[in-house]
Amino acid sequence: MNIRASAPADTSRTTSRTADGSTGGPTGRPTRRHTLAALAAVTAATAAATTACSGSPGAPTASAIPARPLSPRAAESFAGTENALLLQILAHPDDDLYFMNPDAEHMLRAGVPVVCVYVTAGEAVGLNRVAGAPLPRPDKPAYSAARHQGLRQAYAQMLGLDKFTRWRRSVLRLPGGVTAETNVLGNAGRSVRLVFLNIAMLSQGNVRLPHLWDVPGILMRTLVAADSPVRTTSTYSHQTLVEVLASIMDRYRPTVIHTLDPDPDFQVHDARHPRDNDQPGCSDHRDHTPVALFAWKAIAQWADDVARREKRAPRFTTTSFRGYYNQRWPHNLPPAVLAQKARAVAAYGGSPVWNCGNQAGCGDYSQGGTRPLTNRKGWIRSTHYRYPSALPTPLTDPDGRLVAYGVLGAQAVRWRETAPGSGRFGAPQGLGGGPLAPALCAVRDSRGRQVVVALRFSALDGQGGANTRELVALEQHTPNGSFRAWTGLGTPEPDSERGRRVGAPAAVATPDGRVHLFVRTADKGLATRVRDAAGHWGPWQRLGGGEIQDGLTVLLDRQARVHVVAAGRDTVHHWAQDRPGGPVALRPLADLPVPGEQPGAVLAPDGSVAVVYRSPAAAVPYLHGDGASVPLPHFEGYGPVAAHTPAPSGGRRAPVVLLSRDMDGGVQVQYGTGAHARPLRPASRLVPVGTPALLAGEGAQVHVVGMSPGATPWIWHPRPTSRA
Repeated sequence: MNIRASAPADTSRTTSRTADGSTGGPTGRPTRRHTLAALAAVTAATAAATTACSGSPGAPTASAIPARPLSPRAAESFAGTENALLLQILAHPDDDLYFMNPDAEHMLRAGVPVVCVYVTAGEAVGLNRVAGAPLPRPDKPAYSAARHQGLRQAYAQMLGLDKFTRWRRSVLRLPGGVTAETNVLGNAGRSVRLVFLNIAMLSQGNVRLPHLWDVPGILMRTLVAADSPVRTTSTYSHQTLVEVLASIMDRYRPTVIHTLDPDPDFQVHDARHPRDNDQPGCSDHRDHTPVALFAWKAIAQWADDVARREKRAPRFTTTSFRGYYNQRWPHNLPPAVLAQKARAVAAYGGSPVWNCGNQAGCGDYSQGGTRPLTNRKGWIRSTHYRYPSALPTPLTDPDGRLVAYGVLGAQAVRWRETAPGSGRFGAPQGLGGGPLAPALCAVRDSRGRQVVVALRFSALDGQGGANTRELVALEQHTPNGSFRAWTGLGTPEPDSERGRRVGAPAAVATPDGRVHLFVRTADKGLATRVRDAAGHWGPWQRLGGGEIQDGLTVLLDRQARVHVVAAGRDTVHHWAQDRPGGPVALRPLADLPVPGEQPGAVLAPDGSVAVVYRSPAAAVPYLHGDGASVPLPHFEGYGPVAAHTPAPSGGRRAPVVLLSRDMDGGVQVQYGTGAHARPLRPASRLVPVGTPALLAGEGAQVHVVGMSPGATPWIWHPRPTSRA
């Protein structure tokens, strides 16, 4: 199976260490001609990588054309999900603790088994640095083993056990004749499995993971960690790593997959924004990007293989997390959530005075104690999704049933409520279009037809091949009717490298029959494409404005004018029409403080737009509108705040409804912003995967729709309170 891609760049990482490495001998030796040719290609690729953060340029993106079907093929039926399981694919030990928590720990606490796959040995230059102490002698096998021990300490603590609890360690045999170490620990019905592939960060001939991804014929070898049950080295080709990751997916059948960011933001490195551990030209580490690309290629291959072999698609959802992006934007975790995250990292960092029973070391000492919290780079202080869409995206059918669109098994799916008001979805209907990122939006146009827009991995080859993304659209022929073929919308960018950086789509339908689509661009601005009432998509247009984070909020005001709000570095950025049907243009909102997260937006009593969000590192959100800022002290939590103003009922204005995560990662809703308003939580705790969605119902009623760790959507109908 061929899904395309290109090379990320070569650079350095770590807080206080450099990213070097070594390896043992191969299990199979390539010919001298093969080796020389591959190493020559590495030299050329390394030289090219000094100015850009990944890959070779591709063809310009296309206009609206029929989108060709790609694997994985559409499947009407999906495998059952009796048991939820989270699979995390990481470049280094600690990527999960820094970038994927608190999400992973919340799932583990909810009883979801966790499997973590660490692709590299994390050996760097082999120095396990202790603050204030002389540098130790370099020892790469020992440093790799110490980082493994640190992970065992962190996950034992998350399981509620003593940090030094012994794990069951064994050898896992995988495709291509390679072996990996696996560690297993359980407690009270919860379990964690750690899988160490241990590919050396630096292989023979200065070969690194970006080369394995992009350069044909490259081989990399593993490093044997000290005291590992794995005694021999293994050799990896590009396809071996894809097959190994796909086989792990097939073995453990995850319902949720966590990956790193396959397409990190471009980043100018200057005196204000030093490069630090970034790869050249990007805001992430050189290993994070190819590991994410390998993960997505393996996801697509596994989904296709299962659908072909079993005649039904695997049921799973995927979340990708930003990496060193956290250093470049305002932090978004409040102190209590940060403290929970820091406890796990501190257990991983360990200390040389600990008696952990591992002679190689008791953790990654440079990450121990309070150092992650005092590090100026601040990676630990945020958790950001690469694709911040609310999934599933809910609408209503003409008969009043809820409909939700999402991404399942790397393809678009549609769920329908079994009956109006039943609160239960039926089986998912596969709509194809994949492989799709978990970035999708859906609207109902003025004629009642549902329109879906998604972000697709249109090419993901690697080995010098193409690496492209595109927006694709799907719409119904008639209200409640069948769907047309997928249509490719390209991206607003002129080439594939920039096109990889487009954001998650957001759309709104207007009464004049138009559908307005918005995306974040590679230069962190805003672009739009509009479908007219006849169904024809116009050209992409850039809308100007300052740099924004991804995660767009769109709405219509009472005059049916389009508004878009997004979090910037210094304030909330706002675009709007001055009249219905007119152009959407930048229209700044005055005197808004710095946002820490994606803002929600509602209409104020005077018809203006009010926004609600948390400031950086704050737990309490504020509602900004009507010339005032109102704190919501009882609605503590973290992450984006969705907001909705129900239609007036009985001549009385309904209160604003708010949706967010609480401090423990669960779902909460609040009716009203007054002093007596209090949050509501479901009777049984709901831990969402990603961001849940808020949809208006009748009167003050709202529907909250989210995705469970079992890859099934849920519906919650909170009952309005009298206190507002």
